[in-house]
Amino acid sequence: MEQFWLPNLDYLKAVLKFNLSSVIDIAIVAFVMYRLMLLIKGTRAVQLIKGLIVLLGLTALSSLFNLNTANWLLRQAMTALVVALPVVFQPELRRALEKLGRGRFLSTNTISHGEVDPSRVIAEICRSATLLSKNKMGALIVLQRETGLEEYIDTGVKIDGVVSAEFLVNIFIPKTPLHDGAVVIRGERVAAAACFLPLSENPYLTSDLGSRHRAGIGITEHSDAVAVIVSEETGSVSLAVEGDLTRYLDEASLMDRLSSLLNLKAGSSLSSLWFRR
Repeated sequence: MEQFWLPNLDYLKAVLKFNLSSVIDIAIVAFVMYRLMLLIKGTRAVQLIKGLIVLLGLTALSSLFNLNTANWLLRQAMTALVVALPVVFQPELRRALEKLGRGRFLSTNTISHGEVDPSRVIAEICRSATLLSKNKMGALIVLQRETGLEEYIDTGVKIDGVVSAEFLVNIFIPKTPLHDGAVVIRGERVAAAACFLPLSENPYLTSDLGSRHRAGIGITEHSDAVAVIVSEETGSVSLAVEGDLTRYLDEASLMDRLSSLLNLKAGSSLSSLWFRR
């Protein structure tokens, strides 16, 4: 007897129920997801989500290849992460609620920075550090790399100005409104000044390091950022990377270290991929 293909009744019911309200429902959910993605863009949450995706992939692979022990460990880790997610994403959740309360959840950032020349930015930062050191003016300059620093930028005064040595020196002139706190540089723009950073919790730091140095080390412990610190007492220039502090740098050694850290080859400019919007 000839057999005929019969469509799945549940599938047909779902299609028949699809109407204008369903389209509106999907559009609202898609829009909210899009705004949430924009909200976490430029924050540490992006890297955390990448880590979660890797864990999910490893869990699926371990199940596929019957790696029972590894699969059990990964599933336990995923269970613990579900409990920890509200704590891990607390800054992003706070920012979302604040924007919702201020009616800025639907606002769009239309600023465009164009192309970036890392060699020029590094030269300006090194020149400003030298000028600040000669005048014994304390400074803390943070350079964003892969991990976004939006949550720290929000604590300061947003500027969005082109990086220059004169501009940076003027920010850190004592008793001016923006001299306290850190400057955060994103691309070739000064994103914000007077930013509050987390202090390092390393118990082995020497007692002669003040809050400026501890904040510079602290931000590099929480992210992959690079911090340039100028001491107000001695005028010495230091560089913090991954929680480690290198002190007493001159302009040439600072430029070499920054160029190496930011993967800038000699003579290169716009080709570098270090700066992230």
